[in-house]
Amino acid sequence: MAAPATNGIALEASNLRKVYHRGSEDIVAVDDISLTVRKGEFVSFIGPSGSGKTTLINILGCLDNPTSGRLTIGGREVFANSKGLSESELTRIRRQVFGYIFQKFYLVPTLTVYENVVLPFAFFEKPGATADPMEPLRFLGLDKRTTHRPSELSGGEMQRVAIARALINRPEILLADEPTGNLDTKRSGEIGQILTSLNEKEGLTILLVTHNPALARIAQRTIELRDGKIV
Repeated sequence: MAAPATNGIALEASNLRKVYHRGSEDIVAVDDISLTVRKGEFVSFIGPSGSGKTTLINILGCLDNPTSGRLTIGGREVFANSKGLSESELTRIRRQVFGYIFQKFYLVPTLTVYENVVLPFAFFEKPGATADPMEPLRFLGLDKRTTHRPSELSGGEMQRVAIARALINRPEILLADEPTGNLDTKRSGEIGQILTSLNEKEGLTILLVTHNPALARIAQRTIELRDGKIV
């Protein structure tokens, strides 16, 4: 299901900076951040709204480009000296390296649970990906819900479907951006337990963005951001 843990560095960022231009004003969302994440590590990012958490994780996950700095993923330089890989190369990295979970579940309402989970295969099927799509569904307790549609599920179940979809191509790194933002305390705890299990039992590298201090504490390491900087 998840990629096995191996020694080494999953990603490394040096002096990342992201500046947005709004009229005559420059908004510095990420300000000279450097960090290293090792394979199999579970890291959480916490901070107030506007601290740069989501911008940073979008850069680390190749969903956005930094204005300057350097980013290396799995030993491959993705961005350096104001130059990055082509969009086709970035797309390949997104599909091969990352699994994404967001606050919004982004499930297709007309598809069943099973169809939503295997949807990534319509665009890319990673060599060595999950041979049995039911494996992540069983792991997440959804094997009895495969024919249901999102409207028939609870919020916690919908997020578990989104997690199963993120796992289907055996990602090396799982990015979770506010995965419990739409869930109550009980369901948030369940998602936290799932992430912990994926990290401890499957060796999956996880980067978690959250406003929730209790959820952040399940990670091995917590990085606090404020005004685009690491505190």
